Amino acid sequence: MGMPKGGGIRRHVWVSGLVQGVFYRDSCRREAEARGLCGWVRNLRDGRVEAVFEGGHEPVSTMVEWCRLGPPRARVVRVEVVEEAPEGLTGFRVRQVGE
Repeated sequence: MGMPKGGGIRRHVWVSGLVQGVFYRDSCRREAEARGLCGWVRNLRDGRVEAVFEGGHEPVSTMVEWCRLGPPRARVVRVEVVEEAPEGLTGFRVRQVGE
């Protein structure tokens, strides 16, 4: 059974720990694109990484789980996850701080 257009779920995550300067954002983008997800990821000035994932329930859920590990050099301490209504984003991109 396919998803209706505009269907799917959205998760907004904030990742704490050693997550900047370890290729977290680029790895996150590659992982999200491989799962066919839309959204974005960016560094925050307080040292966290913030990301939004939109897509099917299973790929979004596995992406949130990926965030708990991150790339090999990352040391994730905490992941906060908030359910939001999908906005119908297209593509997945790395955003700059403050964008």
